[in-house]
Amino acid sequence: MAMIQRYWGSDRFYHHTAPISMNYALREALALVVEEGLEARIARHKLNAEALKAGLAAMGIGIVSAEGYQLPQLTCARIPDGIDDLTVRKRLLTEWGIEIGGGLGSLKGRAWRIGLMGYGSCRPNVTLVLAALETCLRDHGHQVEPGAGLAAASDVYAGKLPERDAR
Repeated sequence: MAMIQRYWGSDRFYHHTAPISMNYALREALALVVEEGLEARIARHKLNAEALKAGLAAMGIGIVSAEGYQLPQLTCARIPDGIDDLTVRKRLLTEWGIEIGGGLGSLKGRAWRIGLMGYGSCRPNVTLVLAALETCLRDHGHQVEPGAGLAAASDVYAGKLPERDAR
């Protein structure tokens, strides 16, 4: 890190050649942001995060971080009691092609990290993960009203606020 800091400092110390493909990827990513519009991109991420959180809540799954400390790009969901973290994550990956992260540190085995970033932050991904997660949870004995997660997410997309945000 000290070498990198010196590279960006006034002496421009040379420590490596940056991968050119990363420069092109950054340029393309920024072009996509400009094309969509920054405000629209932020709003899309917020909407999809709210739909996901509403769907999780309807299935009895809480959020680890407190309101005001949550990111729209990453939702950290509490794993319900009696549900095995790895079993569910492996099934999501093998049957639906959905990869979610496990908890880190003290949250290992107690939380899932669900990312909705960039292109991946879209309604089809939200509904897919909610439907697949509901199937896994119900198959493992977790009491979930069929379709509750999808219905709650649908309400968010229709402009209806989830109960916890109703004013």
